[in-house]
Amino acid sequence: MSSMLVTPALRAADKTVLIGYAGPLTGASAPAGLNLLRAVEMAVDDANRSEIRLQGERLVFKLISQDDRADPATGVLVAEYLVKSGVIGVIGHWNSGVSIPASRIYAKAGIAQLASASTARAYTQQNLATSFRMVGHDDEGADLSADYVLRQLRARRIAIVDDRTAFGAGYAEQFARSVQAGGGNVVSRYTVSSKTSDFNAVLKEMALTEPDVVFFGGLDTQAGQFARDLKRFNIAARLVSVDGTVGQPFLSAAGAAGEGTIAVEPGLPSYKGAQWKRFEKSYRERAGSTMELFAPFSYDGVGVLVAAVREANSLEPKKIAAALHQIRYEGITGLISFDAEGNLRNPAFTVYQVKNANWVPVKMIGSRR
Repeated sequence: MSSMLVTPALRAADKTVLIGYAGPLTGASAPAGLNLLRAVEMAVDDANRSEIRLQGERLVFKLISQDDRADPATGVLVAEYLVKSGVIGVIGHWNSGVSIPASRIYAKAGIAQLASASTARAYTQQNLATSFRMVGHDDEGADLSADYVLRQLRARRIAIVDDRTAFGAGYAEQFARSVQAGGGNVVSRYTVSSKTSDFNAVLKEMALTEPDVVFFGGLDTQAGQFARDLKRFNIAARLVSVDGTVGQPFLSAAGAAGEGTIAVEPGLPSYKGAQWKRFEKSYRERAGSTMELFAPFSYDGVGVLVAAVREANSLEPKKIAAALHQIRYEGITGLISFDAEGNLRNPAFTVYQVKNANWVPVKMIGSRR
């Protein structure tokens, strides 16, 4: 686990306030985690520039970042460390398999967790008053994916594969229900380990069912390898994958085999307004790399947490979490408010497709108002 602090110089009347970030900073998923971290760092810097005061003291926000390695056991240790460190809230974790066990640690301490990329519905179905989601959840995404597959791709024979994780299996199950409710035919279902790169047995059997669409419920790099093997087995079906697939890791792993792949992602294909333009420009200058889709939600996670501090007029974590249930905050991704479970209200989704080795937005579905 690694730790990093971001803070301006302190003055005599300043009050230091700790904000936690947790995500994968090493390993295969590190590019995604580092992408989100940069956005969180920017948001903390912006909060400090706004000179926020509470009961006469200027608040100086300080970031503690931790590497959860996208691993549930490490994520629990990270959550325990952040709680002991005295953070007022946590932005993270990246994947649902880590967010779910970590959320119970935060809940016991009354500390708000704002997940900007954990989309499994189970995360907010635990009846925890401290769990919040900055993006739409997988049941919504799966329903929209199924509708797109049936109405736009006109698929009728669909094969489904998932990686047995809370995220992948949960998304695949809801996708299957939606396909069947919409009159589609699920011709085969398979599960594989989230760690495997050997899909030979599954694809050999799948080829016999002659699907016209194959849905893969798993993370980006593994989905890319699956795309390669799908072509190697000459299965002439369109690949459809889950949110989190859109990005360079999939493109690098899939190569030419990724062409035509479809994924439905939370959020809009682009945003508007002066605040967004400043964020986008600053991100490019700071990172020197392409911004992934979930970065703006991490930025807004800090913004809404700071807004809740103001709303609660307190640094007590439980009061901040309570304020988040009532808040209406205008972020760079749109108006942010949460339902009783902690889900984002009125989320938007965008359909993306790989064209000429790039992810290209095809259609926006849903609403952010």
